[in-house]
Amino acid sequence: MASAPHVGDVAPDFALEGTEGSFRLSDHRGQRVVLLFYPGDETAVCTRQFCSYRDRADDMGALDAVVVGISHQDLDSHDAFTAHHDLTVPLLADVDRNVARAYGVSAPLVGTRRAAFVIDEDGVIRWSYLSPINVNPGADGILSALESLSVTAASSKKEVAQ
Repeated sequence: MASAPHVGDVAPDFALEGTEGSFRLSDHRGQRVVLLFYPGDETAVCTRQFCSYRDRADDMGALDAVVVGISHQDLDSHDAFTAHHDLTVPLLADVDRNVARAYGVSAPLVGTRRAAFVIDEDGVIRWSYLSPINVNPGADGILSALESLSVTAASSKKEVAQ
């Protein structure tokens, strides 16, 4: 398994097809992006994870971040998973696992490890979470990370202005 990029590193760029069309990370410069890597559609932990994002969609939307899920299943699987659970987070198909490898989260048995990366407006990783097996940060973990980064950014801007 490749090493994951670290906080402070420029996020590896990629382009994937997803449930809401094509997605290229570099097209989202100027926006915060949350990448949610997960092992599989319709698995118990992943279903709870993505339903938690659906159930907290308003809270997550208020934090002004583009959120996408990434796993190795194909687009048909992602479309069915999204429709079955009315998911609100677009899912990207990393069938060859090149993106998972670039982020150090490709795993032989599960395909993709559960992990989350928050990328700032300049394309720099500002927070990451590599999950133990069967644990996910859920909506609360992602919301907490985005809120803490917002407070940090506001403090930095205030210090520069003084």
